[in-house]
Amino acid sequence: MSVRKTYKLYIGGAFPRSESGRSYPVTSPKGDFLANASKASRKDVRDAVVAARKAFAGWSGATAYNRGQILYRIAEMLEGRRAQFAEELGVGKRAALEQVDATVDRLVWYAGWSDKIAAVHGSANPVAGPYFNLSSPEPAGVVGVIAPADPLLGLVSVVAPVIVTGNTCVVVASEPSPLASITLAEVLATSDLPGGVVNILTGQQAELAPWLAAHMDVNGLDLTGVEDDDLALRCEQAAAENLKRVLRPSAADLGADPGTRRMTRFLETKTVWHPSGV
Repeated sequence: MSVRKTYKLYIGGAFPRSESGRSYPVTSPKGDFLANASKASRKDVRDAVVAARKAFAGWSGATAYNRGQILYRIAEMLEGRRAQFAEELGVGKRAALEQVDATVDRLVWYAGWSDKIAAVHGSANPVAGPYFNLSSPEPAGVVGVIAPADPLLGLVSVVAPVIVTGNTCVVVASEPSPLASITLAEVLATSDLPGGVVNILTGQQAELAPWLAAHMDVNGLDLTGVEDDDLALRCEQAAAENLKRVLRPSAADLGADPGTRRMTRFLETKTVWHPSGV
C-alpha cells in the first residue's frame, strides 16, 4: 500500500498544517501523482506575516557579513542534497542537475553581495557647510514574494536578494510545482537561518496574493510570478494602500546576470548629517 504524503507549510521555522485543513494533488509533468501539498488560507498568510515581522529586528540587525555566511551555508547544504532536488524537479536528470548547480551558483552570487551592496548603493554626499552627509541603505521590512513557475532556480532568485539585504519574506510557492519549495524549506530549517526570515506557503496564487498585497504590515511586494495581468493590477492597487514598494518584472528577467535591481528595490535610503570641524 502506498502512503500519499501531504507536505506542510513553512512558517516561523516550523512546519504547521494549513489552518484550512485543505490540500491539493501535485502531479509530475507526465501526470503521475507525486504528493499532496497544503493549500494555505488567509489565516496562514497572517500567521506568516507575524512570523516574518517578529524575525525582522534580529535579521536586519545582524551584520552583513553574518547574513552572507548564512547564505553560503544554505548553498552548501543545497549542494549536498543535489540528487534529491534534481529528482523532484522532474525535468530529466541532466537538465535537473544543471538547474540545481545554477541555483547553488545564484545563492553564492547573492551571498557575496551581502557586505558590498551598502558601498555600491550608499554614498557620501557633497554639501556646502561644515557637515558630513552620508546616505546608507536599510531594509524595507517584510516583503511578500509571489514565486515564478520555476520551482527552484526561480524561487531562489526572488528570495535570496530579499533576505541578503536584511528583509524578511513571505513566499507564495509555485502552484503547479511546490515540492522543491518545501524541500528547500527543509534545508532552511536545518541551516543557521533564523526561523521566520523565510516563510513558504503553498496553495493558489490567485487566492493568496491579494491578501499579501492588502496586508498593512507588509512593506514590499514582488510580483515576479504573477502572469495574470488582472491579478497583478489588483495586487498593485491593494499595495498602494500603505505605499508598499512593488516589483513587477517578468519571470524572463531571472537571467544569467541578475544584477542588483532586486536587492535595491526593497532597500530604503537613510541620510545622516553630522557636524565636522569647529
